[in-house]
Amino acid sequence: MNKDRIVGAAKQAKGAIKDGAGKMFGNAKLEAEGKGDKIAGTIQNAVGRAKDELKH
Repeated sequence: MNKDRIVGAAKQAKGAIKDGAGKMFGNAKLEAEGKGDKIAGTIQNAVGRAKDELKH
């Protein structure tokens, strides 16, 4: 497991929290930021997986 996968998973978790908080408090901006963070984390995690596959 490389750094990209770890950072990506952390971004996904942070995004999920922001998204949930935005929904709970009716804050569209926070919700949108959360969704963006989740997407960025998913992409970074996928890059990390690809790097791991290339090493093996």
